[in-house]
Amino acid sequence: MLKLLIVCALAAISAADIPEEEDVLVLKKSNFEEALKTYPNILVEFYAPWCGHCKALAPEYAKAAGMLKAEGADIRLGKVDATEESELAQEFGVRGYPTIKFFKGGEKENPKEYSAGRQADDIVNWLKKRTGPAAITLSDVTQAESLIADNEVAVIGFFKDVESEDAKVFIKTAEAVDDIPFGITSDDAVISKFEVAKDGVVLFKKFDEGRNTFEEEISKENLLNFIKANQLPLVIEFTEQTAPKIFGGEIKSHILMFLPKTATDFQDKMDQFKKASKGFKGKILFIFIDSDVDDNQRILEFFGLKKEECPAIRLITLEEEMTKYKPETSEITAENIITFCTDFTEGKLKPHLMSQDIPDDWDKNPVKVLVGKNFEEVAFDPAKNVFVEFYAPWCGHCKQLAPIWDQLGEKFKDNANIVVAKMDSTANEIEDVKVHSFPTLKFFPAGDDRKVIDYNGERTLDGFTKFLESGGKEGGAPAGDEDEESDLDLDEAGEDDSDVDHDEL
Repeated sequence: MLKLLIVCALAAISAADIPEEEDVLVLKKSNFEEALKTYPNILVEFYAPWCGHCKALAPEYAKAAGMLKAEGADIRLGKVDATEESELAQEFGVRGYPTIKFFKGGEKENPKEYSAGRQADDIVNWLKKRTGPAAITLSDVTQAESLIADNEVAVIGFFKDVESEDAKVFIKTAEAVDDIPFGITSDDAVISKFEVAKDGVVLFKKFDEGRNTFEEEISKENLLNFIKANQLPLVIEFTEQTAPKIFGGEIKSHILMFLPKTATDFQDKMDQFKKASKGFKGKILFIFIDSDVDDNQRILEFFGLKKEECPAIRLITLEEEMTKYKPETSEITAENIITFCTDFTEGKLKPHLMSQDIPDDWDKNPVKVLVGKNFEEVAFDPAKNVFVEFYAPWCGHCKQLAPIWDQLGEKFKDNANIVVAKMDSTANEIEDVKVHSFPTLKFFPAGDDRKVIDYNGERTLDGFTKFLESGGKEGGAPAGDEDEESDLDLDEAGEDDSDVDHDEL
């Protein structure tokens, strides 16, 4: 007994040495290993004080920490200021902020990357899945009601025999889903309470229909598809917190409605949008974006929209190639949206390619300015070797490259066979040229075969010069073989692609 008291006392002293802020452990190199010994299961956020995504995450992260602490769970949340603890950040391969890793069982090696959403419930559910059973056994009605009441979404399997093959498939499915709590029951009172007539699965949620009953043959694939189709609201607002659910989900076709919440007809437009969404559940994700929010302006820019042009509808596919679509009519009605989405699913739509107007002075300076409307004529001129930088105005690497690119244009301005050009790819799109990162450098050699060569050499005046003088052979690669710096998606549309500024979760 005395030995146990001494151990507990030592543990308490160790815990006291680790400071906390809003129930989150403040970790440093000096106390990190001690924290792992004291709290074997710790989720650790590596953050930067200036990082916008970190600031947005902070209240939800603290809320999750408080929830776990209040439950007496053997899981704690910690944080590391990676700008102060650079050695610790480097040890765990931190390159962007926030980076979140889970250390299980006191093990320092090979922590697991956090992969769920940014809301407190998402964090807690993900951690419980990592440390407890995939599905909680619900032995009475109170337990079942608590699971449903405490979570935005919960899935319960009702089986007379929890050792049956269908029940085992249910457990396998639960193991594959990180961010939703699962329960399983064979209790007659629970089955009766929720009016389940036979073995089956029900998804409970605090929005839309409230519950969805699985009605197909039980298989892991069918259950995952059922959950995927019903776990999100028919219409989901794009925010810092919902972004991981939107972009991390299986549905890669997204229709977006840009609309200010202050609009007098806001609710009417939302009702029309939601009405249209019902027929495309599991196929197209319906997303609402408040066009008045400052953080959303880069997304508007990505679609070539301005605040004064909202409300507006756009559709995008986030497959290997991102493709945007624009409806023929700007009137937002359920009927128009249904027609637009139906045409998309049937492959009847043509991609919408953005283009600025051709500037009057586009060819005045040594570096020529290309837009969608003059790209074909200039880049694929059979008599010219054309070297193009595809850039984004907000991109840090593009800004660093700008003076070198201007020097290159100056160097070859009197060469009748070479054109050095640039194009703002946030405002102009080319069907045959896909840009996934900034800056992207492509060479269009003279000739009629429309060949495209990606530049992969040094981004120096000397490197560019050798490349052009070799006809695109020194430092080039066939288009599509480049090692991209960073993929661009809606979640990153407002992010600089430099390592120190890149935010990721």
